[in-house]
Amino acid sequence: MKTLGVLGGMGPAATLDFLAKLQAATPAARDQDHIRVLVDINPQVPDRNGEDDTPGPVLAGMAVALRDGGAQVLAIACNTAHAYAAQVREASGLPLIDMVEAACTAARLAGAERVGVLATGLALRLYTDRLTGMGLEPVCLSKAKQEWFMSLLYRIKAGDLSEEVEEEMALVAYSLADAGAQSVIAGCTEAPLVLESDALEIPLIDAGQVLAERCVAVCLGK
Repeated sequence: MKTLGVLGGMGPAATLDFLAKLQAATPAARDQDHIRVLVDINPQVPDRNGEDDTPGPVLAGMAVALRDGGAQVLAIACNTAHAYAAQVREASGLPLIDMVEAACTAARLAGAERVGVLATGLALRLYTDRLTGMGLEPVCLSKAKQEWFMSLLYRIKAGDLSEEVEEEMALVAYSLADAGAQSVIAGCTEAPLVLESDALEIPLIDAGQVLAERCVAVCLGK
């Protein structure tokens, strides 16, 4: 059984949601059946939606500290922070379970050829490149709806989990289905805090859930 190191805090509520999914995804009859998890919940990581590379060194430092604490494999509980995955791997020397790759693979295995993506601008580029590389067609929000989506994310980060935010997030997601998406990836860990899997008539892929399942499989040697 491998020890998992989680780079979190981006944001804190999303990290706690990921840890709950990780625990729920683990087949366990007793405490000792669960994997050991070291978590750095660091809300002081610079905004990943900024125009510079300041998050990279901070994330790299977190990865090194997790490695030195005993982590043998890493995960990042933030889609956008995967833009700095290379720095995390290089600094720590540890394998990183890639959330973007896992979510795109899940979409492909589900049979979708046109995949909608709810993600920040930087993460959207990661998803677009990965989906295209798999021979799938990304479906993205219009500029206006992308701005709407980002405003909802910051409301969620501020603690607004109201019914109004849930309804607006569902409307944003529906627009991807209306544009021809056959499935939608919730490619921001805040989105599933207000968007349930049954909110759409097409499959909704929760990247955090997929990452949790992959982490359990890797750490248990499956």
